[in-house]
Amino acid sequence: RVNPGNVGELADAFSWLVSDPRLSPEGRAGMVAFSYAAGPAVLAALEPELREKVRFVFVVGGYHDLAAVLGFFTTGSFRVEGRWEYLEPNEYGKWVFVLANGGRLADPVDRSLLEAMARRKMENLSAPLEDLASRQGPEGSRVFAFIENRDPLRVPALLEALPQGIREDIAALTLADKDLSVLRARLLLVHGRDDNIIPYTESIALAEAAPEGQARLFLVHDLAHVDIRPGLASRFRMWRAVRALLAERGG
Repeated sequence: RVNPGNVGELADAFSWLVSDPRLSPEGRAGMVAFSYAAGPAVLAALEPELREKVRFVFVVGGYHDLAAVLGFFTTGSFRVEGRWEYLEPNEYGKWVFVLANGGRLADPVDRSLLEAMARRKMENLSAPLEDLASRQGPEGSRVFAFIENRDPLRVPALLEALPQGIREDIAALTLADKDLSVLRARLLLVHGRDDNIIPYTESIALAEAAPEGQARLFLVHDLAHVDIRPGLASRFRMWRAVRALLAERGG
């Protein structure tokens, strides 16, 4: 469960860390973020009072455009150099996400119905939801329509129809419209090519949005979002990523 308030919490924790000379003799440190925590970490690193103190941000399975991620999450479609590609999305993970974020709905009835849907699907992905969906009010119906959509061309309109609170959180946490030119931290980005929760193209986009020469991108196989699978095929690239992280720590 990620929310815009996490940015300030992370910035406060980081400020405390670098203010203690026993923990950070030079008054600088780095951050490590996984999955949806990438947004708050990068946003904290962009804070004016922290920019010069964040040496690096190491991200595994992160994102750049949160709207594109949510579109992939529901449809399995993502763009590669302007063309649509498809990867079967993680259906179970989608409902875990829904359960974790159902609290963003203002209507308590719709909120409870959506959470009941998520729990039912997590127990049995083939379970029907019509009985619960038919009882939803306007707010819940718009969220359910977005979750059930499989057409990538409908995603922008369905996103725009989401309740205001959800849209505001998406706008606050996306990095696509933020000015990354002022970022001083180096970005070390690791992403699995077969990630079925956040597509690898998001880390490519984040690397391209960073100031020139400030991001290093490591695309690997057999990395299931943030979990290394047995027999990792891209051992050398993963080793290079870990080596880059250790160099930051020692350097």
